Amino acid sequence: QVQLVESGGGLVQAGGSLRLSCAVSGRTFSSYVMGWFRQAPGKEREFVATIRRSGLGTYYADSVKGRFTISRDNAKNTVYLQMNSLKPEDTAVYYCAADVSSGSVYRDPLRYDYWGQGTQVTVSS
Repeated sequence: QVQLVESGGGLVQAGGSLRLSCAVSGRTFSSYVMGWFRQAPGKEREFVATIRRSGLGTYYADSVKGRFTISRDNAKNTVYLQMNSLKPEDTAVYYCAADVSSGSVYRDPLRYDYWGQGTQVTVSS
């Protein structure tokens, strides 16, 4: 069983920054493709970013490209999402997710096997 625990959410003014962390249990974290997703009230869960197992390939939604950075520390079993220049439309619950089987990067949340409980990010205008 793989467990994911997000932290780092909160309330920030527009233009500010937050850094989300996701601690992952399991002996083979370095073999997991990791992703971040978000869900705003009344909307479907949407892709934010994903990172390859080695950390050398990263992919972003157009809406966050240039503002958000996904990274991972395989020694600490942790994936991060650095969020800069935050906008009110970034307000959502942010989830990290693990794909433990495919080895490929996907934007489709159905491709991910395990999910965290989510952390709220609120950006005020």
